Amino acid sequence: MRREPRGGAGGGSAAGPRAGDGRRRLVSVAADGALILYFVFALFPVVWMVILSLKPTNELFSTYFSFTPTLDAYRTVLGAGDDRGVPFPRFFVNSLIVSVGAVALSLVIGLPAAYAAARWRFRGSENLMFTLLSFRFAPELTVIIPLFVLYQKLGLFDTYVGMVWVLQLVTLPLIVWIMRSYFSDLSPELEQAALLDGYTRKQAFFRVVLPLVKPGIAAVSLLAFIFAWNNFVFPLILTSSNAQTVTVGALSFLGGDRPKYNLTAAAALISAVPPLLLALTIQRYLVRGLSFGAVKS
Repeated sequence: MRREPRGGAGGGSAAGPRAGDGRRRLVSVAADGALILYFVFALFPVVWMVILSLKPTNELFSTYFSFTPTLDAYRTVLGAGDDRGVPFPRFFVNSLIVSVGAVALSLVIGLPAAYAAARWRFRGSENLMFTLLSFRFAPELTVIIPLFVLYQKLGLFDTYVGMVWVLQLVTLPLIVWIMRSYFSDLSPELEQAALLDGYTRKQAFFRVVLPLVKPGIAAVSLLAFIFAWNNFVFPLILTSSNAQTVTVGALSFLGGDRPKYNLTAAAALISAVPPLLLALTIQRYLVRGLSFGAVKS
């Protein structure tokens, strides 16, 4: 009985998988390293903002990472410090009022409009929807000068009503387009069954359709709130002090002979709290809503 020589075909086949496993492991480690580097790169601006916000004014330009941390910048921004020149807490409240008001008004108008766009199609309906979406695509600078003139004439300049109304250009197209996809995913037989049970079309909409798209409403409300909260051009041109928002108010600390970057960084970090808290609060609905086909259209 002959023995097979060592190092033959069997030996080569054993070495092949080991080499393949080593290459796959090397590729996996390289991919993980690239992701970690990208994560550090993406997160570094936030870390740098935190570092700036914790620096005292006398160490703002003299040190990088070695300094004495202090919360004086946050106390000053929130009105408990010595610098009373910028009423940032009022700007914060203004942002809450106009952002919540814009989202609420957009939901009142946008949900029925999205439902109608999903259920009733007619010649030119897609063109109409694209025209509505074009308001979101168009640069805000193209309409800001006419809006400024109109707001001065109508007495809407630097008012809550004026800001809520103009932010519809940001939030309403977003809500209509996303919610139309939600309503399109629902079977029309649900509403027809409700109509057969004696419901009116309005009752079927409120009692049958809307409860089924709650995750979508939560997701689109958060997205609309973030867009309204972060808007910069409209508050910059259409407000001065009474209805000014945090996006413009945070830049007030950069004025003067010596910009106060620590105060600006603290104001920016405080401004990021409401969207973050809102996202964490409705996280369950947000994840379900974004996976429900909200951006299908």
